[in-house]
Amino acid sequence: MQDFLDSEVLEIAGGLNDRVRKIVEPTIVDMGYDLVRILVTGGRKPTLQIMAEPLDGRIMTVEDCQLISRQVSVLMDVEDPITDAYDLEVSSPGLDRPLVKLEDFQRFVGFEARTEIRIPKDGQRRFKGIITSVSEEGEIRLQEREDLEHRVNFSELAKAKLVLSDALVEAAQNGTIPAKNNEAKSKSLN
Repeated sequence: MQDFLDSEVLEIAGGLNDRVRKIVEPTIVDMGYDLVRILVTGGRKPTLQIMAEPLDGRIMTVEDCQLISRQVSVLMDVEDPITDAYDLEVSSPGLDRPLVKLEDFQRFVGFEARTEIRIPKDGQRRFKGIITSVSEEGEIRLQEREDLEHRVNFSELAKAKLVLSDALVEAAQNGTIPAKNNEAKSKSLN
């Protein structure tokens, strides 16, 4: 069975991902977007993946991706943190978005998430369930079943994402996806 987060590998703080973030994030924010995630994947030709969303809560368009791509290309040409040729991919986080900041969990209370922690707890690394609460200290409660609740600490997470569920799709169709809190400063997995 394929790992549910295979393609959602979150970067470890520091290194190339961090350098690229420091280069592009101020410009992306000045353009009116939130930088959700940066990920540089290896291989013979690396790929720089940038995931962003409009700060005003509107739906991300192809034009938004093109605009960000052009600006990031210029910045990357000037700063040159990736010395080899690379592909640049700019996208929105989508409905089954990665949860990379504590505020992401707070924003999506009531929706289902899948998480994976770095070090197993009682022999288990993966936890899923409806996000029922998130404390300021970073404790996330996930209700898997009526009789089964998981508690994971944000600082223990290796990766996390929303689950594409009927409730999430319905919220998107009704325009009731929780708005981003642009005022909040939050801890981040990256």
